[in-house]
Amino acid sequence: MPEHDHPALALMGLGPMGEPMARRLLKGYGELTVWNRTASKAKALVGLGARVAASPFEAAADVVLTVLPDLGHVESLLPGDEGLIAGWTARGISSPILVVHGTVSPGAVAAFGERMLRDHGVRVLDAPVSGGTVGAQDGTLSIMVGGDEDTFNSVTPAFQFMGSTIRHMGPGGSGALAKACNQIVVAGTVTAVSEAMLLARGGGLDPSVMLELLRGGLADSEVLRQKGHRWIDGDFTGGGSAQNQLKDLNFVLGAAGAAHLELPLSTVIKDLFEDMIGRGDGALDHTGIFRTLAQRSSALTET
Repeated sequence: MPEHDHPALALMGLGPMGEPMARRLLKGYGELTVWNRTASKAKALVGLGARVAASPFEAAADVVLTVLPDLGHVESLLPGDEGLIAGWTARGISSPILVVHGTVSPGAVAAFGERMLRDHGVRVLDAPVSGGTVGAQDGTLSIMVGGDEDTFNSVTPAFQFMGSTIRHMGPGGSGALAKACNQIVVAGTVTAVSEAMLLARGGGLDPSVMLELLRGGLADSEVLRQKGHRWIDGDFTGGGSAQNQLKDLNFVLGAAGAAHLELPLSTVIKDLFEDMIGRGDGALDHTGIFRTLAQRSSALTET
């Protein structure tokens, strides 16, 4: 890598998580190149000192962080005259680091990392995050990382501006597997809370008081702290979509199959999210599974 006080850094993908992560890096790390497929989303960061790249080629840096929904989106940035690989070559960066922050298949990202190192000398870290948009804004994300440990150590100074719990989990794919474990708990929690609030409403209990009781006892969670209001006001727009939750659950069950494990709860919850998406609610926040459960209950009373 070229000699810098610290490696040159780029972040690609300025969605609900990427944009606040970029803000944290601009505040703490300093120089940052940003790229987004919809270029207008990058303009707000210019005033904070960001350099906006017009293409993946221009975003090629010593370390490139990608905050994109799936591995296919990352792979699409690599080839061609305007791709990352051409950009790294043009800048003489012979051993760049590519960080995959999205939630992806553990097996697929491990194979991707092996291929990128063999064919292009690119060191890949799978480093999914958890903590939601609030954690991204506050710099309190959990970052779980798979890949070479020395590579992890070299990127940790940047991670520290975005997360408060940062752990190297093992070789390539290990971070993605840790995120799959995390998503079992997240999906299970939003579904369990939805069932609890449905039962409370069905029995005539005040949902606001029910939420207060849950928050005050053993059932409390970050899900309740960040999203509890959704079960009260019934607004399930925005947030982490049901479509992404289902994608994550498919990764969970794929990893379980590879390990010859049965995960019955995750299987049931996956089926519920498939039902939710089938009802046209896939773009809603995953807490909108409450609507699906309510609709299923209504169907029972009509029969």
